[in-house]
Amino acid sequence: MRIARYRFEQDVAYGLVDGEVVREIAGAPFPDVAGIEVTGVERHIDEVDLLAPVLPTKIIAVAKNYHDHAREMGGDVPAEPMIFLKPSTAVIGPEAVIRLPAQSSQVEHEAELAVVVGRLCKDVPKHRVDEVVLGYTCANDVTARDLQAGDGQWGRAKGFDTFCPLGPWIATDVDPDDLGIECEVNEQIRQDGSTSDMVRSVGELVSWISGIMTLVPGDVILTGTPAGVGPLRNGDHVTVTIDGIGTLDNFVSDAGVFS
Repeated sequence: MRIARYRFEQDVAYGLVDGEVVREIAGAPFPDVAGIEVTGVERHIDEVDLLAPVLPTKIIAVAKNYHDHAREMGGDVPAEPMIFLKPSTAVIGPEAVIRLPAQSSQVEHEAELAVVVGRLCKDVPKHRVDEVVLGYTCANDVTARDLQAGDGQWGRAKGFDTFCPLGPWIATDVDPDDLGIECEVNEQIRQDGSTSDMVRSVGELVSWISGIMTLVPGDVILTGTPAGVGPLRNGDHVTVTIDGIGTLDNFVSDAGVFS
């Protein structure tokens, strides 16, 4: 099942994507996909504007969860997961513009698998993680690398508006432990990895994070990025593709409007 959030004229709704058709559902797809009701309204996918598939209260991101990325950043995988938060205001959807902030001269892409939490949960055992996950989507953990290095903490470098593209929809029936993940910039491959190379699995991460903080429906967990991160510049077109989910595409501008 693929669950999208979209705008048609002035209305915003959730819908099920079936080929080229989006079937509207009543309300939101939380807390359980088993309770989804289709309204009978259908739109061709070209008629609607796809939005970020979820509006999280918080985004919990995991650093250095791939050995090759840890090495390219000049460090080792930490003994325990290293997490940080991105603000909800960083979220944008497919085809939206990543804005390059004036404060940074080194903004980079990070293709990631994103976990969408489906229900209120705390202290989730690893073997029950599937019960609290709604599904998965593509993410780009955009980072101002120079500010990350200079600040010594990552709130500013990771937290600019537009620095968390998500989409194009939520896939509910994929195996998160073995998915190809790729990033292209202007049709040139930058990152080409697999979630099978993650140091800690989705199950381990959700269980560990839920031991720290309560997760609520719609929260997003970014699971780390493979090697190959690189610069984004004005006018670039960047895509994140994950097997079984789809492709998230965004444009890059130093003026806020792609031209």
